[in-house]
Amino acid sequence: MNYWLVKSEPFKYSWDQFVKDKKTFWDGVRNYAARNNLKAMKKGDQVFFYHSNEGLAIVGIAEVAKEAYQDPTTEDPNWVVVELKPVKAIPKPVTLDDIKAEPSLADMDLVRLSRLSVGAVKEAEYKKVLKMGGL
Repeated sequence: MNYWLVKSEPFKYSWDQFVKDKKTFWDGVRNYAARNNLKAMKKGDQVFFYHSNEGLAIVGIAEVAKEAYQDPTTEDPNWVVVELKPVKAIPKPVTLDDIKAEPSLADMDLVRLSRLSVGAVKEAEYKKVLKMGGL
């Protein structure tokens, strides 16, 4: 299993809306590195849901329900989506400041590649964030 992080601005698509929807396809990615991460996702992989711009925190855990396929919002074959479903909220959202303050997370994509909207998460990072979030 692999671990990932996706970012969403809460005013555009929040964790609460995701939970209400019960699933979504992750569209609108127009960065090649982020697209490559979407293509690498496998069914069952765990995905942190991060509120960007406002909140700046990991607020939930999603799961890849369907692997990469053509982004239905564009005819350009370069872009793909994955389908995600919510698993659970993080009891204590883990803020970007919390992550930056934790030395073992200094190499996390969220910190190193701050503008990347879909990033990889190493297993040790995943476990550390879960612990920080009360899981």
